[in-house]
Amino acid sequence: MYQRLFARDLFNDLDRFQREVSGLFDRNGTSAVRGAARGGYPALNVGLSPEAVEVYAFAPGLDPASITVDLDRGVLSLAGERASSLVAKEAPTEGAPAAKPFVHQNERFSGRFRRVVSLPDDIDPDQVQASYRDGVLRVSVKRRAPAQPRRIDIH
Repeated sequence: MYQRLFARDLFNDLDRFQREVSGLFDRNGTSAVRGAARGGYPALNVGLSPEAVEVYAFAPGLDPASITVDLDRGVLSLAGERASSLVAKEAPTEGAPAAKPFVHQNERFSGRFRRVVSLPDDIDPDQVQASYRDGVLRVSVKRRAPAQPRRIDIH
């Protein structure tokens, strides 16, 4: 008997959609879409200075030997694997069925991961250093000095 032609719900949905899209842009009008893809593992911080590009990957509990860092044509790739932290199944005792672990909640990432970061054009691929300490992988890529104008003498 009572019928609404979805006008109110439609406008609420459109308003919510507009707020979400507007949230992807900061006050200066520049896009922040890169920041919208949060939730990847490991979490990354990327910083630029006149001397270097610094990438910090927050990945506690990894064996540094299981992490691969590649730099190819200005693209830095971090890859690896994190073993599951769940308790292994206990060996069955004689006459008793095997007990399976029951997990109520598991928020810790396990499995393979890969993160990719595009770097500026002025990096020096021969000047890369990587270190892993206290669960933080730090990759530092030096930048080339900018070309300076010079005067050419004519002989």
